[in-house]
Parts: sequence; C-alpha cells; structure tokens
Amino acid sequence: MIGKEVLMTRGARKVIKICANVSQGERVLIITDPERLNIANLLMGVMEEDVEPVMAVMFPNKYDGQEPPDIIACAMLEADVVIMPVTRSISHSTAVHNALNNGARVLAMSAFVEEQMYVGGIQADFVKQRPECERFAEHFTNSNKVEITSSSGTRFTASIKGRNGNAHSCIVNEPGQYSAVPNIEANVAPVEGTAEGVIVVDGSVPNFGIGIVESPIAIKVKNGSITEIAGGKEAALLNSLLKGLRDSAALNIAQIAIGLNPEIRRFNGIMLNDHGVYGSVHVGIGTSHNLGGEVKAPIHYDVMMANPTVSLDGRVVIDSGEVVG
Repeated sequence: MIGKEVLMTRGARKVIKICANVSQGERVLIITDPERLNIANLLMGVMEEDVEPVMAVMFPNKYDGQEPPDIIACAMLEADVVIMPVTRSISHSTAVHNALNNGARVLAMSAFVEEQMYVGGIQADFVKQRPECERFAEHFTNSNKVEITSSSGTRFTASIKGRNGNAHSCIVNEPGQYSAVPNIEANVAPVEGTAEGVIVVDGSVPNFGIGIVESPIAIKVKNGSITEIAGGKEAALLNSLLKGLRDSAALNIAQIAIGLNPEIRRFNGIMLNDHGVYGSVHVGIGTSHNLGGEVKAPIHYDVMMANPTVSLDGRVVIDSGEVVG
C-alpha cells in the first residue's frame, strides 16, 4: 500500500508542475500561516533546485478576503508565482489584485487540508477539464442575464452584460492569471445593483466555521445587495457577523460561479472542495474587484446551492445540477 506521505508528495508535485507551471529560474513566493505550514513545507520540498522559492509566514486573518501584512504584499510584487496555502483566504485582497496586475501568476489554496493533496478534487485531470471551464467562462462573457432557480426555492436573476467570465481551471501558465486549486470553476461578477430575488442556501457556507448547513438559509436580494437573511442558527450567525462589520459593501452580490470538478460530487464544508462540486452553483458576497466587478469590501464569502438550474439569456446550461451547456 502506498503511504500517505508518498501520495501527498505526488499531489504537491502536481500543484507545482501542472497547476502553477513553475519553471526554471522563477521566483516563487509561498504565503502561509502556522496552521498550514506542513502543506507549505511540502510544496517547498518538491521545488527543483533551479527555482527560487521563498516562504512568508503570517498569522491567519480574522475573515476571508482581508489583506495580508504590507511586507507580504510588497513581496508579492517581486514574484513570478504566488502560491497561497492559508487558513483565511486572501484571494480577494488588493495585494493579490496588484500582484496579478504586475504579471504574477497566483494560485490560491485557501483552507487547504492535507487530504486534499491526495483525494478528491486533486485527482482531476486539470488539463483535460480546462476546455470545459473555459467554455463556461465564455458563456458568461457572451450573455446578458443569468437566472438561477432550484427546488429548494431559489429564484434569482442578475445582469452580467459587459462582464467577462473567469475560468479558474486550476492552471496558471500565463502572466496575470489567477486560479484556486482543486476546485475548477467558471465565474462572473454581476453588474452592481442588478441582482434580485431569493437565494436558498441548501449546500454549505464554507466560511466562518459554518460548513454544511443544517437547515436552508434564505437570502433576500434587492438592487444588488442582501436585504434579509432568514433560517436557523447558521442564518443567525451570518446576520450577527454582517451587522458587526457595519459596511454595506459586505452585502454586495459579487460573484456567480459554477463548480466544474468531476472528482467532487458532494459538499463537505471544506472551502475549495465545495467551490468545485460538479454542477453546483455558489454566489460570492462582498468584494468583486478581483473578478471584474467594482466593489472592494472588507470581506468575501460564498454560499453554496446544490442541484440548481442555471439559465443564460434563457438557455439552460445547468439543469438541476446536471451540466448540459
């Protein structure tokens, strides 16, 4: 039987060689924190001798979407590749935005756990799946309106006119590209102020320690922002947290995304697993400026829907969780 350490090493090599596409002489910055140090060390250990890796260790932020320390933000501007196995996501930070604009390739591994290095989404053939991910991104780019419904009660619409879709295929091989691993998703930032309806969260909220929801959360949306959150204890937690932030930008509907990893078929509460559940949809809330939107909020978090139906300009691309587009 092949040991866990061997399997994790294989997964780490896949992240470095295929996902991050690290090549000779590149300056690689690994950003991590004490809770993810084992994963960072593993990534560092599989680097070739002709690569220049540097590790920066920070304390975990309080919330996903907050900024890293200034000294790390500065280091990101000097890197060819930035890999981020961190406990709280910094993907939607201004620091990442600036690094991408400066030509860095950025690969997120937010809330990544050791088992993700050898089971589940990491087993996908990222090269093979990339065309499907890019096709869905093009669907977003070429559409004006998105509509999401579900048997749980979701009835949601938004304009995406003029917005480019993003293909987060788990591969970054061109300057300025961003993705996370191992989710595989296509997403778009809706036009500010256009989202309307009700989002019924029946999958998970992989932020704030919530995970798989015990009872559905109903989120009412008007003029592009959340107006009401109802449900059980998870809904009460979200309400309390958002009120504490006292920032209306944290209520912004920032992202609509479709999970496209065929090796991920169920939610388990782990962030980049749940983002990639094949045929699922998640809605990002808060910051949108790293996705093509205009809002910078103090936070970015996501809510997951199982078995949705997604229509783009009236054309069904996801039918009750089945990929048909």
